[in-house]
Amino acid sequence: MKKNKPKYKQIIDAAVVVIAENGYHSSQVSKIAKKAGVADGTIYLYFKNKEDILISLFQDKMGQLIERIEQETTSRQTAEEKLLTLVQTHFEQLAADHHLAIVTQLELRQSNKELRYKINEVLKGYMVVIDQILDEGIKEKIFRDNLNRKLVRQLIFGMMDEAITNWVMKEQRYNIVDQAKDVHSFIINGLALSRDVKE
Repeated sequence: MKKNKPKYKQIIDAAVVVIAENGYHSSQVSKIAKKAGVADGTIYLYFKNKEDILISLFQDKMGQLIERIEQETTSRQTAEEKLLTLVQTHFEQLAADHHLAIVTQLELRQSNKELRYKINEVLKGYMVVIDQILDEGIKEKIFRDNLNRKLVRQLIFGMMDEAITNWVMKEQRYNIVDQAKDVHSFIINGLALSRDVKE
């Protein structure tokens, strides 16, 4: 499998830096190859073209994020704790790699429909994790059981995504991880069982 080959990670990591610094459209394969310390032709042993590099980069990095979130949330007891861990882990991962944050928040927002479809396919794994937390919260009776699941999970991801995008646009001048508790609180209050609403 190509992902296990030694130069694959080298190329992916180089692509993150090159695309972040130059923009997707100005990032020639030759620039990525130079940054990775490989010949131009070597890139094509692993990737079909530049778009394939971008998609593979997202699959690889988002896959690592989902894996880390799954590991971190497993050790948490309640759905509320798991949701906070999810938000914190998401913010921490992107705060730790500003090049990756630029790529995921700006350069992956291409208008190409096929590219958007492939990105959404990658995000399905993330939505599964959010769904599991929602299920647990409903069973624990801390979340309402009449939630529009599809909408709620999109809103949760969208809220985190917008917070990160704003942070990137503000040139990462503040600590995004500091916002995790506020985002978590806003989500929890929106999902919580209301004792004041008459059925």
